[in-house]
Amino acid sequence: MSDVQLSHIAKRFGDHAVIHDLDLHVAPGEFCVFVGPSGCGKSTLLRMIAGLEKISDGTLSIGGRDMTRVPPANRGIAMVFQSYALYPHMTVAENISFGLRMSDMPKAEIERRVARVADTLELTPLLKRRPSQLSGGQRQRVAIGRAMVREPVVFLFDEPLSNLDAALRLQTRVEILRLHRQLGATMIYVTHDQVEAMTMADKIVVLSAGRIEQVGTPLELYHRPDNLFVAGFLGSPRMNFLRATLVPDGEAVSVRLAGGGSLVFDLPGTPHGEATLGIRPEHLRLLRSGEKGAGLVLSATVDLAEHLGAETILHLTASDGTALLLRTEGLARETIGDAVQVLVVPEACHLFAPDGRTLLNGSQG
Repeated sequence: MSDVQLSHIAKRFGDHAVIHDLDLHVAPGEFCVFVGPSGCGKSTLLRMIAGLEKISDGTLSIGGRDMTRVPPANRGIAMVFQSYALYPHMTVAENISFGLRMSDMPKAEIERRVARVADTLELTPLLKRRPSQLSGGQRQRVAIGRAMVREPVVFLFDEPLSNLDAALRLQTRVEILRLHRQLGATMIYVTHDQVEAMTMADKIVVLSAGRIEQVGTPLELYHRPDNLFVAGFLGSPRMNFLRATLVPDGEAVSVRLAGGGSLVFDLPGTPHGEATLGIRPEHLRLLRSGEKGAGLVLSATVDLAEHLGAETILHLTASDGTALLLRTEGLARETIGDAVQVLVVPEACHLFAPDGRTLLNGSQG
């Protein structure tokens, strides 16, 4: 197991900077996920670690050794790409062993490594097949096996599940996590899918426009986002955001919503001005006929009801036109056009300043 240290890393294409003075440490044996929207620089950053993109500024070390200018083949890393890139005329065994055969490794050692990897990935019955005879998930396992057989100190994954259907994505995700537990290897994984990030990572790195927005465990980022971007990016369905104005009152502050109503928080030193109130869909609650609750009650209309079996996602429009998402029980009876009352619980709310900084994170969760 080896750690990965990025110090003041930057990447420029001509005069255009895509990675800006970035610092990051990935601990030995950690499963670290880079996540962010398209164009945020996550794949470029991964390719810089792999040596496939030159580092414009800063230093990269792997296992305590400076790898900034070391060729990719000498970095002790292996990369799994979005495309399987298997040789169609070769068998599974030949695809897995290709890199070892090119390095003139003894035949007995190659056979030992291929057998071990095939057993780990449950590919042994498929070793004589060719890629055209495999399913998408099996091909991805062969691509992972080709990386494993090199016995790298760090695994790099660049959106390896994006070509798979939903069922195969789930299955392969579980297989990669099982592999991580077995090997105890350091793994860095790139995805645009925040559900993958939340379910797989020991540590998530949220990127935006070539900068790190926040680093932490999945639950830290979900319940304690540093800013509006992280709060809105992580979570499915997304967090609800309501426009508000802050009115200080001694040690407290009144958060007055643009659509009417207010909540009071103990938040001394908060200046007067605009703000954004955030609340997760699971922290909004429907009030049934005659029911009351402690908090702010919003009037809304149901636009769409997504019945998912175990839960229902209601798409609502509040009286001021704000779109809301509410997660409730799977047997919810609300239908399109229904008028509903929604309870906003103060303890579950997040509050963001005009520049996006977090002023307050909810205590529920």
